Amino acid sequence: MATAKIKVQDFLSRLALFNDLAPAELDQLASGTAELHVARGETVFQRGDPCVGFHTVVYGQVKLAFTSSQGDEKVVEIIGPGHSFGEALMFMEKPYIVSAQALADTLLLHVSKATVFDQLERDPHFARKMLAGLSRRLHGLICDVEGYSLRSGTQRVIGYLLKGEAGEDGGQITLSVSKTVIASRLNLTPEHFSRILHDLSGKHLIGVSGRKITILDSEKLRDYDG
Repeated sequence: MATAKIKVQDFLSRLALFNDLAPAELDQLASGTAELHVARGETVFQRGDPCVGFHTVVYGQVKLAFTSSQGDEKVVEIIGPGHSFGEALMFMEKPYIVSAQALADTLLLHVSKATVFDQLERDPHFARKMLAGLSRRLHGLICDVEGYSLRSGTQRVIGYLLKGEAGEDGGQITLSVSKTVIASRLNLTPEHFSRILHDLSGKHLIGVSGRKITILDSEKLRDYDG
């Protein structure tokens, strides 16, 4: 048990939310943190389940999504290593409004609400960092709404491809999840997403080989809108 606890503390200390905490404060957080091993395809929680803390991803990926009354799935977010989810609902004391499913074998840390609230009462700096994290998440969601409303499907796909260090000539992106999941995340149908990739490849802006996409002309790609 001691080894597991040390691992938890080390990981928590690397998160932006907790990287300024003293060892004693990390001890306190670790005491209220549980490790969850979730196999690919397994559900972490369902919409309507009570939220009694928040999760961070150590390795793997988690899909947050909801299903319409017609049975269509909308992917809200894909959470990767070093990122967290569930903080806002924890503070609101509301049940989950989305479902969470592992897209790969995943290790999660679940930090209990009681432990977080206890830390908030003792440390105003920690409270400010929590607010900053929630603000970043809200800003990201607003940017998503703007993208869905004002940007074309092609622009959304290009933005996705150019995100991060791979967005230069010769840069490579490996699609770590299915095209169906990515399409839903970008508010597109899988068929529309595939057509856009085919179009960009036909214009020699990208190269597509299975799950690997290579940026061939980043400058023209940024300016392209089909």
